[in-house]
Amino acid sequence: MKKALLIIILGIFVITAFCLDASAAKKAKKVSAEEIQAMSDTIDNLTRKVYGNALLSPDDNRELINVKIKLDNQMLVSPDIILAPLYYKAGCIYRLREMNQESIECFQTILENFSDTALAPKARANLKAMGVEVAEVEDKTEEGEEEEE
Repeated sequence: MKKALLIIILGIFVITAFCLDASAAKKAKKVSAEEIQAMSDTIDNLTRKVYGNALLSPDDNRELINVKIKLDNQMLVSPDIILAPLYYKAGCIYRLREMNQESIECFQTILENFSDTALAPKARANLKAMGVEVAEVEDKTEEGEEEEE
C-alpha cells in the first residue's frame, strides 16, 4: 500500500514538472516589453559608442549578437512591428562596423516583413548604398487593375 501511494505521488510530481516546463516554454516564446526595451537600450548604447568612435569590447559584440539572435527568434514566433526600429538600428551598427552580411540581413528583414513602415525606404536606401540589388515591390492594386483591362 505504501509503495503504491509513493508511486502515485511520484507520478503526480513528474507530471506536474512536465506541465510547468511546457507552460514556461509557451510564455518564453513572446518577447516581453521589458526585453524589447532592454534590446533597444543596448542598441542605443552601442550606437553611441560607434558614433563616438569608441571601440566595441568583446562584451559589446556579444550583446549585439544576443540582440540579433533574440530579434530573429521573435520573428520566427510572430513578426511584430515594434521590432522594425530595432532591426534598423542593428543594421546601421553592423554597417558602420563594416559587418556587411549582418547589416544586409537586418535591412532585408525590414523590407520583407515591415515594408509598410517608414523604415522600409531607409533600409532600401542603405542596401542600395551598399551595392545590394533590391527588387522593387509592385503595388498589388496596380497589378489587379492591369489584369482587368
